[in-house]
Amino acid sequence: MNIAVIGVGYVGLVTGAVFADLGNMVICVDSHEDRIEKLRKLEMPFYEPGLEEMVTRNVEAKRLAFSTDTDTAVRRSEIVFIAVGTPAQEDGGTDLSQVEASAAAIGRAVNDYKIVVNKSTVPVGTGDLVKNIIERFKPKDVEVEVVSNPEFLAEGTAISDALSPDRIVIGAPSKRVAMKLIELYSALEKPMVVTSVRSAEMIKYASNAFLATKISFINSVANLCEKTGADIEEVTRGVGLDERIGSRFLRAGIGYGGSCFPKDTESLLYVSRKFGEEMTLVSEAIRINKQQPYRLIEKAEKALGGLKGKTIGALGLSFKPGTDDLRDSSALAIVARLIELGARVQAYDPMAMEKCKPLHPEINYCDDAYAAAAGADALMTLTEWNHFKQLSFPRLKEVMKSAFIFDGRNIYNPDTVRAAGFKYYGIGRESEG
Repeated sequence: MNIAVIGVGYVGLVTGAVFADLGNMVICVDSHEDRIEKLRKLEMPFYEPGLEEMVTRNVEAKRLAFSTDTDTAVRRSEIVFIAVGTPAQEDGGTDLSQVEASAAAIGRAVNDYKIVVNKSTVPVGTGDLVKNIIERFKPKDVEVEVVSNPEFLAEGTAISDALSPDRIVIGAPSKRVAMKLIELYSALEKPMVVTSVRSAEMIKYASNAFLATKISFINSVANLCEKTGADIEEVTRGVGLDERIGSRFLRAGIGYGGSCFPKDTESLLYVSRKFGEEMTLVSEAIRINKQQPYRLIEKAEKALGGLKGKTIGALGLSFKPGTDDLRDSSALAIVARLIELGARVQAYDPMAMEKCKPLHPEINYCDDAYAAAAGADALMTLTEWNHFKQLSFPRLKEVMKSAFIFDGRNIYNPDTVRAAGFKYYGIGRESEG
């Protein structure tokens, strides 16, 4: 099929690359000329494992192209995906200005029957909004149908998520348009859920809010474990083996972050208030998550007798491993708070440091984890990159000024750390006296 994808951000670029890899002819368009020029040079705007290789392969095969010409992209395509940003507003609502602009551009460009697919995460009712905008601008004799097809991509595993999804949700206004999307996705041979447009829009928000709530729930249990003497790792193992619950998203730590969970929970809460059905459970999950990073700070302040003038080695800046994304990163929130309290921070992250430097030039950015630990009063693990799990504790002990480890992701065995001569503080685990 001939496909256009409007937006070359995280969702748009991954979506376009994957559809091209499945054999479709895809053109990704964006109004930012600098982004398009870099992509034409095969320079990726963000780090995602496997993406550069997939983009390169399909550009060379002439199945994937990049352009700033929305009109031409829309006219030559059967299906047009809207995959632009939908940032949060200060009141928790969703800024739909890029979606609205995309709909207007599509309306002005359409020349024959088109299927327009909302891939961006949008509130319930946005499909109707997009349809109305297109109707306002399009020729009267041209039919356009609008579909909701939410993405469920996790940063760091987006390519495999797109190629092997748990399910494909198609919110369609008619059987005809649903069958066209089913045909597009048939090569993946994965379960497809066909719903109304509004139900599909709600599925995306409900899914992310549930997972965010699950994380906040286990963090609340972890905080209680610290008071009662239970160990959260033992608790989650026992709870997660229950098939009704499962172990995914059941890891205690310093809280969730990224481009989806914080924004989507706030948006769902905003919508629930708008319709007079406030979701207080989601509100509480948000509150818990906002507080969670600072509990690690409190432990460090107490153990070190304050943080002013102390040197803290920070391992990790991105909100999760496998990405350079700093959006709503709990790791970055902790680092910023350490600086506010007068600590000197020396940090290492294998992917996110270049993006962090303009935000926090006062951080001492290091070449590796051991350099971040050198001369430090304490070491904090803030992002669970795999190679942080394999560090040599004797070597860390040699280079650090004081032997304190604050394990914000519970990646270490406390007994192993203590046996190496460190004082260990984790999440939901017994702390030093």
